[in-house]
Amino acid sequence: MPRTSTLECPGCPPIRALTFDVLGLVKVTEARSKEGGIPKVVDRWGEPDSSKCILAASIDDRKSGPLLAIARKGGLIEILNPLNGHPCLSISNIIDNGPQPGDDAIVGLHLFKKQNLDLSSRSCTLLACTTKGNASMRSVELTSSHADSTSSVSSRTWNVCASGNILCSQVDGNENYALFGGKGVEVNVWDLEQGTKIWTAKSPPKNSLGLFTPTWFTSATFLSKDDHRKFVAGTNSHQVRLYDISAQRRPVISFDFRETPIKAVAEDQDGYTIYIGNGSGDLASVDMRTGKLLGCFLGKCSGSIRSIARHPELPVIASCGLDSYLRFWDIKTRKLLSAVCYQIIVMSNYLNLLFRSCYVVNFLC
Repeated sequence: MPRTSTLECPGCPPIRALTFDVLGLVKVTEARSKEGGIPKVVDRWGEPDSSKCILAASIDDRKSGPLLAIARKGGLIEILNPLNGHPCLSISNIIDNGPQPGDDAIVGLHLFKKQNLDLSSRSCTLLACTTKGNASMRSVELTSSHADSTSSVSSRTWNVCASGNILCSQVDGNENYALFGGKGVEVNVWDLEQGTKIWTAKSPPKNSLGLFTPTWFTSATFLSKDDHRKFVAGTNSHQVRLYDISAQRRPVISFDFRETPIKAVAEDQDGYTIYIGNGSGDLASVDMRTGKLLGCFLGKCSGSIRSIARHPELPVIASCGLDSYLRFWDIKTRKLLSAVCYQIIVMSNYLNLLFRSCYVVNFLC
């Protein structure tokens, strides 16, 4: 008989997480005990419908009137109340005479926070980007009743790539800059206020065999919320690259991680540590000042990791992937705290995760 070992999970501190899947469901997971709590799915928003698959999500977790934005497969963007899932409004991202949602799905969504600092304001600003690189930035009025369409206060559209497919996008912590990258698309950075591209990466040099590595970025994140000049990108060729747009167009640090594509990258609050997950379920932390691997998280995931979120205060990260499990990890010991099975088969690249505390309204990562 093969040897087996049981991995004991000590449980989680008070935590609340939101997950989004290919059936169009938003699931709320909570651990309510003070210490050693077992997280459970306590609520589910929506009905299973694969035609309403959730592709991207973003949240403005302010103390008064928080908002959650989700992008669905059919080109619809919905604004929800993240406390109870009640809909606030929905808008269509379909451009007149443009590509259909099936050929040009939304891959990136950001709900701006700085425009919503005025709590009396009844509008919100969204940035969306599609596979073909069609980016749109619009402000919409929040209405008292849920409607299928709303009038935009202002809107602006542009294209971030001439060819290829966008697979990842990210907005910096100050919400002044955004980066985009993908298959056949070098990572590029845009000034959102001016609407201009300020920097484009340059392909790495040829390898020892004289061959170029194909351009294929799968994930990216800014290294620090206060500095838009440095960001980390993961590639399909299992490379992790650190770029500094103030220094050069090629990576300042580049290294390989295992043998499968990098699927998720998340930054830590210290400004130099990142968490990476790949297509074979490996999860690790890296010090990007040197490119040193700090260690791998203990407790093998059996499916590709598609999303990683860092808790804003507790030393905890969460990961979810194609094995239909949501896992919570201690970032200090890199041990598994707990895991929750969602009992669905996820056969898609689309799975997202947001973090918030169940006791403090403005906790979110």
